[in-house]
Amino acid sequence: MINLLKAISAQLIVLHHLAFYGPMADHTRQILPALIDWLAQDARIAVQVFLVIGGFLAAKSLSPRGLSGPANPLTTILRRYTKLAPPFFIAMLVAVAASWLASIWMTHDAISAPPSGGQLIAHAFLLQDVLAYEALSAGAWYVAIDFQLYALFSILLWACSRASGKHVSPYLIPAMTATAVGASLLYFNLDADWDIWAPYFLGSYGLGALAWWASDPARRLHSVAILLTMMTVPALFALTLDFRSRIALALLVACELVAYGRMRTASHPSGLWRVASFAGKISFSVFLVHFPVCLVINAAFTRFAPQDVLVQTAGAVFAWIASIIAGALFHYCVELPIGRSLARPARLRTALA
Repeated sequence: MINLLKAISAQLIVLHHLAFYGPMADHTRQILPALIDWLAQDARIAVQVFLVIGGFLAAKSLSPRGLSGPANPLTTILRRYTKLAPPFFIAMLVAVAASWLASIWMTHDAISAPPSGGQLIAHAFLLQDVLAYEALSAGAWYVAIDFQLYALFSILLWACSRASGKHVSPYLIPAMTATAVGASLLYFNLDADWDIWAPYFLGSYGLGALAWWASDPARRLHSVAILLTMMTVPALFALTLDFRSRIALALLVACELVAYGRMRTASHPSGLWRVASFAGKISFSVFLVHFPVCLVINAAFTRFAPQDVLVQTAGAVFAWIASIIAGALFHYCVELPIGRSLARPARLRTALA
């Protein structure tokens, strides 16, 4: 289910950027105005799915039972950085090359200027928005926010563990997470000036973490009911005060993950689930490289193809398919090899220990 949600959301983000930045989609709007306008404006809330799943998987990794946090948060934060930053930075270099190539064929606002040294360094440390540098690719902000959220959540779990000492309450960490969710939804998420910082998105991320703890099939029903209350009450209260479709979607996804986690599912997935699993696994790579791919194809069709509605629409479809193929190649040729090379020293230390 997680892979299916990631697969669908990643494709919506690709289509959102195709529709929002154009220019091929500007021609498609002539025959499909409602679809293109929806993709350009509303499809971006699919990022909430990634935020919820991010919190869900972070809780699974850092505090599976919700009883303790990491012994050394700096180690977990560094591990997260080494997982995200190398493929992200390579994707940014691809985006720089794509902008250079696209600038030869067309003039468009989506094309980035050649980056400065400071701009590249800021991207390498996932600080481009914090330091007020222009992003080299659409969606770069999300990777930085994901890292911030993981770091903040790691510190929160560690602090709760230190505060509880030997007397571990089974609800301390979930309760503190629910409190953080409420603070995010009722204050930070209402102020767009916070949208380059983790607290703005912590509501959705925290809902995912609470969903993990509530989805544990080993939990008794009264414990699940308490966790569901912690998860839903802050979100529903925030939606009552100021309804936001993105938060409603985040709550819906969190509830779905709880329900699916407590279901007994088939042990042999069908072909459809295998496709969803593959698409979900490559979703991060698709997210990283789709924009430069779409940018170059947009430029090529602007420069060399007839400015005909059907031709340009075919170009948009081709860019969508090419983004998926490029994402798969990036996953297998960049993301996975980097992950294996970084994991090898850790396995060696474990073996020697």
